[in-house]
Amino acid sequence: MAVSSNLTAILNFVALMCSIPIISSGIWLASKPGDDCIHWIRWPLLFIGIAFLVVALTGFLGAYKKKEGLLGVYLVCMAMLIVMLLVLLVLAFVVTRPDGAYSIPQVGFREYRLEGFSSWLRDQVTGNDNWGKIWACLADTQTCSKLANRYFSAADFFAGHLSSIESGCCKPPIICGLQYSSPTTWIGSSNVAANADCALWNNDPRILCYNCDSCKAGLLENLRQEWRNVSIILIITLVVLIWVYLIACSAYRNAKKG
Repeated sequence: MAVSSNLTAILNFVALMCSIPIISSGIWLASKPGDDCIHWIRWPLLFIGIAFLVVALTGFLGAYKKKEGLLGVYLVCMAMLIVMLLVLLVLAFVVTRPDGAYSIPQVGFREYRLEGFSSWLRDQVTGNDNWGKIWACLADTQTCSKLANRYFSAADFFAGHLSSIESGCCKPPIICGLQYSSPTTWIGSSNVAANADCALWNNDPRILCYNCDSCKAGLLENLRQEWRNVSIILIITLVVLIWVYLIACSAYRNAKKG
């Protein structure tokens, strides 16, 4: 029993350490440009990470005090949290798989079509109930105004590698046919028949293309890329947690037999 309890305590310490990358992933996602305007994105990972932390502490205490009841609760809760993390990862892969990006000849950046992304993700992020607040938040980030400090000519701009948000929100779609004056100022007559976003473009720094489908698509692409990056860390963490859980189950069964 002592050996099993010590082993379980060590495994719970590992599980406790695994909660750190989960919580950190939620905080990192919430701090990224654009993602910080989608407040709900941080909560699933933060909730699961904190829950893993609490459950691991419970298991650690149960092993230290040799309380089989606490260890039993720990194993049940840990199994539920592992399933929740697995479901979250599967959902993230499913909804972030579609890619609405398309290339433009002789231009260094890509543009994005809203229809190319998951319908579920579109509804959650770009619905009328949410977009007004996200629009205001994006304008407050000064993402677009900072482009003027990076690009000083049309040649530099069109050769630049804009982020998905910069490409979708800070300029009109190239198909609109407007002429470059500065990264956020475009002149000439717009071909409104080519794309609905062409009629929505405005040189006002608070408007620009924030209400365009291209901006919504750019935000979804940014979210898709960030979730893909986070998923790699979460998969590694999930594998470690499953390994810890299986060994803990074995140690618990041996303790019960002993």
